[in-house]
Amino acid sequence: MFYQPKDGHGLPHNPFNAIVTPRPIGWISSRGKDGVDNLAPYSFFNAVAYTPPQVMFASTGTKPDRDGTKDSVANIIESGVFCVNIVEFAMRDAMNASSKTLPANVSEFDHAKLARAECETIACARVAAAPAALECRLTQIVQLEGEGNTLVLGEVTGVHMRDDCLVDGVFDVTTFRPLSRLGYRDYAVVTELFALSRPDD
Repeated sequence: MFYQPKDGHGLPHNPFNAIVTPRPIGWISSRGKDGVDNLAPYSFFNAVAYTPPQVMFASTGTKPDRDGTKDSVANIIESGVFCVNIVEFAMRDAMNASSKTLPANVSEFDHAKLARAECETIACARVAAAPAALECRLTQIVQLEGEGNTLVLGEVTGVHMRDDCLVDGVFDVTTFRPLSRLGYRDYAVVTELFALSRPDD
């Protein structure tokens, strides 16, 4: 099968997200100028550079109370900071609950019944029990093609790792089983690892 997106795919559901998988989930926390802590999962997320460490996420769509964007992007534009919380399998239901569309003045931390902790290098909350969290300073916002498509890039200024996830000096993802996003309504969980040496090693 071949299709051009501009012409449609003719399938019951859009296959694009199912093709580009698995994708890590950026559970983005931010704080509005009103002091409300926002938390939302984004599956268009990844790390993009080592030195300095940098990450990106993309927000798609809009909210009626956010003038052409969503809470996360609006808050980040105001504050210049955000935090990426890593999602473990045990937090899948809380992550899903935080994806609900809520009024801008309602915190997803409260809706999902999640404890929060204050970040160290930025004025933002993080998910207290997350296996890891990346405190970030906004570096760029890029408006992408299409309505409400916004790319957010940030430099990592602080890194939290839960102590039980460190094994012999290695951040061991099998201790918490990270969640990843697939297509449709599907997710996957990492339970097994294997190693490959690069040809130049």
